[in-house]
Amino acid sequence: MTRVPLLADTRIVVAEPGAEDVVLRPPAQRDVLDDVPQAVRDALAFPLAGEPLERLVRRGGTATLVIEQPSLPIPAAALGPRHFAIAAAADELDRLGVDHLTIVVAGGLLRRTSPREIGLLFPPEFRRRFRGRIVVHDAEAEDLVEVGEVDGVPLRVNRALVETDLVLPVTAAETVVDGGPGALLSATGAESLRAASSPSLLEASGSQGWKLALELERRLQQRVAVTGVSLALNLTRIAGPFAGYPHDEEAVDRLLRSRVRWLFQLAPGRVRQRMLDRLPRDLTAAAVYGGTPSVAHTEALLRGTVFKGCTLDAPLDAVVIGIPPTTPWMPRERPNPITAAYLGLGLALRLWRNAPIIAEGGTAILVHPLPRRFPRPTQTPYRAAMFQTEQEAGGDERALADYRAGHACHPLQPFLEWSASDAVAKRLGAVLVAGCRDAQAARQLGLVPVHGLGAALEMARGRGAQRIGYLVAPPYFPVTVGAA
Repeated sequence: MTRVPLLADTRIVVAEPGAEDVVLRPPAQRDVLDDVPQAVRDALAFPLAGEPLERLVRRGGTATLVIEQPSLPIPAAALGPRHFAIAAAADELDRLGVDHLTIVVAGGLLRRTSPREIGLLFPPEFRRRFRGRIVVHDAEAEDLVEVGEVDGVPLRVNRALVETDLVLPVTAAETVVDGGPGALLSATGAESLRAASSPSLLEASGSQGWKLALELERRLQQRVAVTGVSLALNLTRIAGPFAGYPHDEEAVDRLLRSRVRWLFQLAPGRVRQRMLDRLPRDLTAAAVYGGTPSVAHTEALLRGTVFKGCTLDAPLDAVVIGIPPTTPWMPRERPNPITAAYLGLGLALRLWRNAPIIAEGGTAILVHPLPRRFPRPTQTPYRAAMFQTEQEAGGDERALADYRAGHACHPLQPFLEWSASDAVAKRLGAVLVAGCRDAQAARQLGLVPVHGLGAALEMARGRGAQRIGYLVAPPYFPVTVGAA
């Protein structure tokens, strides 16, 4: 009998799929780059579109590197390919004669990276020798430069992206709105960031976020030289005794039979959290592409979708998703109810291509206790969002001051997450929260609290679900779906 371990907060819930059910797991890792810095140099010298870097750089001039917080994939690794790619791109600019280099940390509406956390974005050796300027983007800054508008949405960009000779995003292609031109959009004002919706995180068609990012790229190209580097990352892999999880069934069996699992279940919550945080992880890159940010990003995203995703012949009637004890942003924390729902609905269930993973009117089952937990001050805006309207939150001067000081996310970030989740929930018949301990919080978000996974499965079958999928994650991975 097949058994599927699901990570529900800091506990492991074991599910037993039926004969007609489907276990969704990513494929085994394929290509791994041994030398990421050399691949970056090659990508800049031989771009897919646009001029090579050496023809864009003005000797003695200025350049701006645009990077993102390494939030995806979940879980991440302390030191990964993006760190080395950023250092390699900066070194290449220095070799070509750039005198003044600025690095913009484009975080969108997420909590602004603190001075202490900035060092974690680069390799230790690069941190010691870097002499340029680092700017942490502020979506509420008064000196943002307006470069146009799209469908009535103003594009106001960080000044460092227009007062330079060259703009070079160095990112990983995780979704259509994360990486590539999406990094440029993450260095704009709150209006454009809030409008960056996307039904699918893998398809550009219908994505307002991609449309805004593409137009911003075009507007910047009219002012400065623009090129980019996009990495196609492999999924994060667990090292050690459970190496091969989640794609390897033998690794899953080892986990289920292990005594460590039983000790893990009996341990206090803080101990379980510490054990999960200390699991050895490995994050590698499969390919590096250079050129116009949108072109390089598209190629990297397509590569990742094909080689690290799975395929479904048709949408499922219901999907069971375990929600891990982490936020989808840095630094990692235990999720609040809005963020926990976003991980399942707004992230996992939007990683589809061709068609949504769940058929219209189907059932999503989120396995998580959904406790009403809002650590202060970092998640205070989420607590406020449970009782405020978006307009009230956006005008909260104290919340905006906390965002600008780097204490919390922008007060509109919770609404951005919930609107993405709600868009998925509206096309479904029900969203059940298995193991929910705070029924009031679930109902306030429009979710249905259920005592346990068994009861949730019975409810899904009672609603007509015959083919139920079990998502073995994290890490979350792309799913290509055939026609119904």
